[in-house]
Amino acid sequence: MTIVDQICGYVESLRYEDLPEDVIFQAKRLITDTMGCGLGGYFSQPAEIAREIALTLTSQQPVSLLGCGRQTSPDMATFANGVAIRYLDFNDGYTSRGESGHPSDSIAAALAIAELMHSDGREFIVAVVLAYEVFCRICDTVDLKPLGFDHVTVGGMASATAAARLLGFRGNTLRHALNLAIAPNIALYQTRIGHVSMWKGCAYANASRNAVFACMLAQRGMTGPSPIFEGVGGYFKAVTRESFQLSHWGDNNHRFKIMECSIKRFPLGQYSQTVVEAALEVRRRIASVDEISGVRIETVTTAVRLMAGDPDKWEPETRETADHSMPYTVAVALLHGSVEKEHFEQAYLQDQHLRALTRLVKIKATAEADSKMPDAMFCRLWLETKSGQTYEAMVEYHRGHWRNPMSDEQVSDKFRLLSKQVLTPKATELMLNCLSNLEHLPDMGKLLKLTIS
Repeated sequence: MTIVDQICGYVESLRYEDLPEDVIFQAKRLITDTMGCGLGGYFSQPAEIAREIALTLTSQQPVSLLGCGRQTSPDMATFANGVAIRYLDFNDGYTSRGESGHPSDSIAAALAIAELMHSDGREFIVAVVLAYEVFCRICDTVDLKPLGFDHVTVGGMASATAAARLLGFRGNTLRHALNLAIAPNIALYQTRIGHVSMWKGCAYANASRNAVFACMLAQRGMTGPSPIFEGVGGYFKAVTRESFQLSHWGDNNHRFKIMECSIKRFPLGQYSQTVVEAALEVRRRIASVDEISGVRIETVTTAVRLMAGDPDKWEPETRETADHSMPYTVAVALLHGSVEKEHFEQAYLQDQHLRALTRLVKIKATAEADSKMPDAMFCRLWLETKSGQTYEAMVEYHRGHWRNPMSDEQVSDKFRLLSKQVLTPKATELMLNCLSNLEHLPDMGKLLKLTIS
């Protein structure tokens, strides 16, 4: 059986009634968090650019743009909404010994097609759970970064899965949708290293846009190349360089992967969440940051490679580089006692006091930290003072990690904080109520309408 056959069989068979209560509850929490992130990123420059392009199009199948209510084609709505969701680097994440990333980005594709098809909340939840299953289980099989490829290569598969399920695809139509989504959409890892650009927040949105477009093609009879994984010019040959198998899916005997995804406490890369939490812990033990003579951090190899592995991370010039810079975000936490979205604006990036503090940070990977992956993003941090004192903090599971989850109220408070520039307080509470009762929503189009005050 091919990989595409395995995915198709699961897409066709999974029902809402098969989902345990905790999976439904988790899906609603992560959808709530994702919608909040989309509203929080609404006024960003990349999101405004994406909406401007989207609004040049009219469509005979119009769907809504998050936050403004105007409409465009399903694929362009997916792109524009996906850029807003991703911009702040605040939406949930998944880590594994293989690839890691943000399966919640696929919710943009699910939103667009669910509105188009007038899907109810239950079917939307199933589509989201499927996207997480495909993303996480493929990520478990291979680490794409050393091969030069980005996790959004897998994200496009997850988005195509969700969109195809909501469109009601079965059999060959479903297979062609997946083949068409995979063959032309291979993304480079350079997106996330070096001088990180705006494209970091757009790459998964673009993969999702292409996935929706692939489904639109398949719906009209377009065929795609196969076998897309196993063929002589397929994914195994060109991308992973070796074959893999998907041994099982979430069911009554195996944990659904959505249960192993974590909500972010801070708007920055997921591998720095524990480190910033440790920095805040030691900060409480000193009277002033002027006492600091040095900061030593030990954490996992992947975190160092991604968040401190090149010179740009030590002198970040863009928001995108800064939120993927472990030394910068640690310095922000120590100087300001929190890390908020405004701390990545130019005024902070150019702050010489902050720059000086960044240069006091030393980071290395350790076998101890690596041994705890993928469950924990372990961090041990030492803060040294000019008087010779040393303060230590150790964090395995940041607040929001699936082993240390946020409370329902904390998830709601994060949504309120992120949505306040777009929604009135009354509209915010209406949307939170709708999201908490999503399984009872008869038409997902209503959810998008609630994002407009």
